[in-house]
Formats: sequence, C-alpha cells, structure tokens
Amino acid sequence: MSRLPNPAKLVPELGKIAASLFAATGNGSVPQTTISLLQLRAGQIVGNTYLTTMHTNALVDADDNRHTAVATWRDSPDFTAPERVALALVEAVLTPNPTGERVPDALYDEASSHYDDKALTTLILAISQVCFFLPLALIGKPLPGVSPARQWRD
Repeated sequence: MSRLPNPAKLVPELGKIAASLFAATGNGSVPQTTISLLQLRAGQIVGNTYLTTMHTNALVDADDNRHTAVATWRDSPDFTAPERVALALVEAVLTPNPTGERVPDALYDEASSHYDDKALTTLILAISQVCFFLPLALIGKPLPGVSPARQWRD
C-alpha cells in the first residue's frame, strides 16, 4: 500500500485539477509520445520508480520502445529534434545550472523553432503536470505498476 491515504478522497478538488491538466496536455498540439518521454525523464531525474514505471508503461502501450534510451537521450539516435528539445527542457527545469539560468535563451529559441506558441505552452504544461504530481509520488510513495484505485489506503 501507499504510505498516504487516497489523496483524491482527502482533497476531492484534486480530481478536477488532474482532469484539467490531462485535458490541457491532451489538446493534440504535442504528440502524446513526446509528453510521455519528457515525463518519463522527469521520473528518472527525481529517482521515482512509480513515475518511471507509469510513463514507461504508457510508451510500451503506445508500441514505442524508445523508453530504453530516454536516460541517455543526448547520444541516442532514436529521438527527433522536437523530442530532444522537450527532453532538454524538462532537464533544464528539474536540474540546477551552476553557471547560469536553467532555461537559457538559446534553449527557448530552439524550442520555439520546433513548436508554435500553443504547442510550446502545452509542452510547458506537460512539465508542470508531472511536477504537480511529483510530491505525491515522492512523499506518498505509491506502488509502481499498481493502479491508483488499488493502492491508496482508505
């Protein structure tokens, strides 16, 4: 069982927030596989097995086996330029840059060369979505591979 009781039962508004985030990121302007790749990378960066399992399974279900190369995406030939930008953005947001800002102008410019304003905003919201759920995953410690309905203690 998870360490935390079901957060959706404790704070019913969570369901509305989650639904809104899923609707916003699922608007079609960014491929779902790109979103899954960047969210998998976020799970890897923070070292959370629940998130890495969930996003790996989403990619496998989509018949996309590139999850095996996400951790080493920089030297993998398996990713498109827009996917590389998405992975670079999530890394920039989640890791400190001791020599400057996390998202420098050059990275933003590269991202905007691959994504229009709506898609770039959607990509930012996909990063926000995974960041919103990070504390629940890290503190609540849900069980990897177990559906949320079956694991939260009531």
